[in-house]
Amino acid sequence: MARRKSWEWIDKGNGYAEVKLLSWKYFTDFVYKEMLNYETYVWRGQRCDDWALESTLDRLVNKAKVAKTKRHGFVKSHLEQFQYAVRGRRGMHPPLIEDENEWWALGQHHGLATPLLDWTTSPFVAAYFAFIGEGEIQTRHRAIFALHRPTVERLVREKVKAKEEENKRDKEDKKPMNALAALLMDAPVRPDVEFIRPFSDENMRLVNQGGLFTRAPRDKPLDIWIQENPDGNVGYTLIKIILPDVDRAECLKMLNRMNINHLTLFPDLYGASKFCNLFGEIEKY
Repeated sequence: MARRKSWEWIDKGNGYAEVKLLSWKYFTDFVYKEMLNYETYVWRGQRCDDWALESTLDRLVNKAKVAKTKRHGFVKSHLEQFQYAVRGRRGMHPPLIEDENEWWALGQHHGLATPLLDWTTSPFVAAYFAFIGEGEIQTRHRAIFALHRPTVERLVREKVKAKEEENKRDKEDKKPMNALAALLMDAPVRPDVEFIRPFSDENMRLVNQGGLFTRAPRDKPLDIWIQENPDGNVGYTLIKIILPDVDRAECLKMLNRMNINHLTLFPDLYGASKFCNLFGEIEKY
């Protein structure tokens, strides 16, 4: 009788693939045999395998049922409220933050709903975040995403260049437009997807996790954007790795032996407390 494959590739088209692993114990082999030489992928873990790559801010906007015409104002007001709320709470002589994405990054790791998604340069850190969380609703599988950063950045550059050329042609053609449309045409074209690595020293969690962020178009999950903007070259821009939820305890024990745990990823009292809790939750942790 033929032996079952340890993992199975499923081509979803447009640069997107799923990989189903029979067990967590094959994850290290998968990374070693399939992904080791592709150092330009970044990784993200999610507790439920049916969740889209959607930001917490998009979920908040949808939950609040904010009309599409009012969402820009809602997001702007949300960030301004956070900026006012943190006054006097960033310690003595905090560094000046002028960039909007730096403000979002600060809020991201302190529980603020933001347009950012967390990623890491380590597939094993991503695995930890995929398996550490628990909730009332849990799918039978958990998911780890691998995103090919250079491909996304090239696609974004091409789209920005095409939009800039379109704006230039429209101006040269002197098409009639109102003042707002003319102002928008002269404004810099914002990329659909941005990779953000904050310079701020305020968040040691980000450093320990090998962390970075993506900011995708508002109201559009990143996985949908990937499929709507195929690369055209051979290879996968996004890979979704699916692992059985029943392997949670074994996964977390293995990662702890690799020194990947709350103690190392969250270098503060919160991390120490969560680390100790797992000894009571998982046998032989």
